[in-house]
Amino acid sequence: MNPSQGFLRHITACTRHDLSRFTPLRIGGQDMGWIAPELADLLSMTKWFTRQPQGVELQAYPEDFHHRSATLAVAALWVAECFSSRLRGEMYPVIKNWGDTPLAEIDRAAVPWFGVRGYGVHVNGFVRRDDGLYMWIAERAADRLVDPGKLDNMIGGGLPIGLTVEENLAKEAWEEAAVPAKLAATAIAVGSLSYKVEMMGGLRNDTLFVYDLELPEDFTPRNTDGEVERFTLMPLADVAAIIHDTDRFKFNCNLVLIDFMLRHNFIGPDHPEYAALIAALKPLREQQA
Repeated sequence: MNPSQGFLRHITACTRHDLSRFTPLRIGGQDMGWIAPELADLLSMTKWFTRQPQGVELQAYPEDFHHRSATLAVAALWVAECFSSRLRGEMYPVIKNWGDTPLAEIDRAAVPWFGVRGYGVHVNGFVRRDDGLYMWIAERAADRLVDPGKLDNMIGGGLPIGLTVEENLAKEAWEEAAVPAKLAATAIAVGSLSYKVEMMGGLRNDTLFVYDLELPEDFTPRNTDGEVERFTLMPLADVAAIIHDTDRFKFNCNLVLIDFMLRHNFIGPDHPEYAALIAALKPLREQQA
């Protein structure tokens, strides 16, 4: 098989990392993230962090949510300047597992720099027709900071602090695709996918909560927040061909869509990559969310 084609290569690309290169980030006496070696060296020379045998420890006085968050905010702004990058102004919880009480909050842009766990929700919007399944596919606007112009799930977004998964699903469904709350509430939770990949100046350490949303044939998504350029209703076979033969989809959407195709038996046991795909996705499905 051509190495630039196939389904499995996307899972490999989305899980490529070497934790032995990274230094644990400790917050409140707990390992909460991973910092690339160059940044760990720089941070350990500041007053915000100290190097310890177990890793780099955030220094906040007193040790509480407010002061940890304030220290991370200053450190994130400094790192953004070092990276010639910018913060997003959207705050994420610093937690080990979804549902934990946050130890702090951190700007979304800084999540990979500090390797803390990031959470998101992705929704497969599909239509069932006599000739098979069709999927609504979004094309990201050209001004997106991440993967501008790439193809995307119909609905997808990060989970900011203070919202439940269901609340964020409803919010993103309306903002990205004008899906009414009553219709969004019919989305079915089908599990989560967790991955680590070295990118964005650090480690993306993410968990995606995945939903399937069956849509009526007369529904057409409409973007309301400027994040999506257009939507296209595609036969599942066309979606599969794009994933198999190209890199047009945003990197983590490939995981969600391959998982969809396996669960709906579009990729079945007779497919040459079937066994390898099942084996590769199994640990991503089993990691604690």
